[in-house]
Amino acid sequence: MIDVLLGYIADLIFGDPYWFPHPVRAIGIFISSFEKYLRRIFISPKGEKIAGFILAGTTVLLSYLSVWLILRVSLSLNIFLFHVLNIIFIYTTLATKCLGDEAKKIYRLLKSSDLDNARKVLSYIVGRDTEDLDIKEICRAVIETVAENTSDGIIAPLFYLFIGGTPLAMAYKAINTLDSMVGYKNERYINIGMASARLDDIANFLPSRITALLMIVASIFLRLNFRRGFLIIIRDGYKNPSPNSGYPEASMAGILGIQLGGLNSYGGRIVEKPYIGDPIYRINPEHILASIKVMYGTSILGFTLGFLVRYLV
Repeated sequence: MIDVLLGYIADLIFGDPYWFPHPVRAIGIFISSFEKYLRRIFISPKGEKIAGFILAGTTVLLSYLSVWLILRVSLSLNIFLFHVLNIIFIYTTLATKCLGDEAKKIYRLLKSSDLDNARKVLSYIVGRDTEDLDIKEICRAVIETVAENTSDGIIAPLFYLFIGGTPLAMAYKAINTLDSMVGYKNERYINIGMASARLDDIANFLPSRITALLMIVASIFLRLNFRRGFLIIIRDGYKNPSPNSGYPEASMAGILGIQLGGLNSYGGRIVEKPYIGDPIYRINPEHILASIKVMYGTSILGFTLGFLVRYLV
């Protein structure tokens, strides 16, 4: 119980320093290397789909078993070592401070009218093209990312941590990393990435909806428009092509009184996503700060609720 609390607090304090040997980076290296190996064996479209199932299954299983084995061995050696490693693993599955810090960087650059660097920093956290985005579109991209990653980077890992412990939380991070690396519907990944994308959809089904509702509760404490947020979830949550990301985006859009979605460019290809929310206010940098507050409130609520249900009820 204390490990979970200390791991969560560590994330709030330290975030994700670039120098830290993050397990997700190791997972990413394995995915990249194993994908190349599988592509040499499975060449046909059908073979690539089989390779995709092997890639996804192996990555998730190894991520779970590695953490489980490390913790089990450490427990047999020294109880203090076990707790230290468990806290570190828990800390690395969460991204509250990291998400807030990245969004704040872009906010500060926009406030200082440094659009070029704002676009550059934005490109590190989104998949869309950022070179020609104006202030409004930069803000929209940041807010959409904060909303989606409140689910993917905070509530979902907490959800799996509380129901299955540290190894399951790390297995979820593997699923999420797989989707971010190979879960695309382009020519290169449409076959080999299919299993990873479907697995990510399944893993995030409940957490994304829980996130949307927790945002509503957080908005009450933040004195934002929780009623409008709830109505937009019902009206627009299902509109996003993703079966999950639309729900936290709809919640955030309604709470802030802004409209998300619209035209995005990916590698020069224009993709029009459905509009979510109503344009009551024109999106501006202050909405980035508001979205960060909602994200932090949602994170604290999600942790508190999970902690109470798991350990004290």
